Amino acid sequence: MQRRLLALVATLGLLIAPVAPRAQEAPLTIFAAASLTDAMRVVAQEWQTRGHPALRLSFAASSALARQIEQGAPADLFMSADEPWMDYLQERNLIVNATRVSPIGNALVLVAPANAAQPVTLARTTNLLGLLGANGRLATGDPAHVPVGRYAQAALTWMGQWDAISPRLARADNVRSALLLVERGEAPYGIVYATDAAASTGVRVVGTFPAESHTPVTYPFALMRRAEGNAQARALLAFLTSPEAAPVWQRFGFTLAR
Repeated sequence: MQRRLLALVATLGLLIAPVAPRAQEAPLTIFAAASLTDAMRVVAQEWQTRGHPALRLSFAASSALARQIEQGAPADLFMSADEPWMDYLQERNLIVNATRVSPIGNALVLVAPANAAQPVTLARTTNLLGLLGANGRLATGDPAHVPVGRYAQAALTWMGQWDAISPRLARADNVRSALLLVERGEAPYGIVYATDAAASTGVRVVGTFPAESHTPVTYPFALMRRAEGNAQARALLAFLTSPEAAPVWQRFGFTLAR
């Protein structure tokens, strides 16, 4: 009888034993261009309010992030400030090609310190070198690897002034660093994105470069190969490109792809 009771208790114990909880969603790691910093932090909060873990966000120049991914950095999603650095990873088979999409864009602008800003008409005849004065430098990203610098080089080449201004560039590691040089008055002018200028009270936009002066400023997003089978990573990418996220991008000055 005692053995039967023990067996019955054991059976009941198995029946009422708590079910192990499902494994929690693992946090996703996002590598995003520096110019996406403010908007992406808000989008990440929106994602978290939907019951997902907080995103791990890493912001830097697209070139630096792409090279980190190439060297094995554990990113789940890459958000580049230009197409060439996404091409760089695609050529190395490091992204899921079918997920690549360019949902937002930006404008290239000339900024000056807010307390000394005067409008500048940006055309082929504009003498930017003259505006810089004898010793002034033009702040922007390093054209050798920073997207905003590449766009700046294209625009200055279109204006016929690249050769003259190139030696006078203050070459920054990313667009936010270039913006800071102008905010501090260390450079009288800078070429940055419209969204970065809008986020600063220390600078003012004095001119917008014509669309024809450079290739469109677009932001390609894609999943990394390591996240190919990650349903949550795919859900995040879908959210970033959804109508729910669109108002955030627009609030920070980005344009939506048509």
